[in-house]
Amino acid sequence: MTIRKATKSDAKFIIKMIRDLAEYEEALDQVMNTEEELIRDGFCENPLFQSLILADQNTPVGFALYFYKYSTWKGKTLYLEDLYVIPEARGSGLGIAAMKHLAKIAIEEKCRRFEWQVLDWNGPSIKFYESVHSELDGSWINCRLENEKISYLAAL
Repeated sequence: MTIRKATKSDAKFIIKMIRDLAEYEEALDQVMNTEEELIRDGFCENPLFQSLILADQNTPVGFALYFYKYSTWKGKTLYLEDLYVIPEARGSGLGIAAMKHLAKIAIEEKCRRFEWQVLDWNGPSIKFYESVHSELDGSWINCRLENEKISYLAAL
């Protein structure tokens, strides 16, 4: 098993993994991102995100996509947007290896936090995250605006 930094040529695989994850989460109809947008936004001079490819015998079987954000209280944070391993490769230790790899990046980058979200119905993922001593914080409510709702607010 190997973990490596994604390259532009991995964009096709990454978008497939994003779509597979969205299908698992019963939200495939909500995926608007494209391979071209991934390349534009992540494989450029000032990338908006970083990505890792998780491989078994040099065959990609998963990915992790992360970026940095800033907490007014804690400072620099590594935020894991998505971690996905294809069903056939689950249980191989690749997920925990990816989390350890990301934790090491967070330490190298002097992050005080390493954060992500998990859907409340995703029992297997919750169990996995609890196994690495994650704090499951149910006290915060996620807020967001998407598409036309952003325009609505901007026009107020």
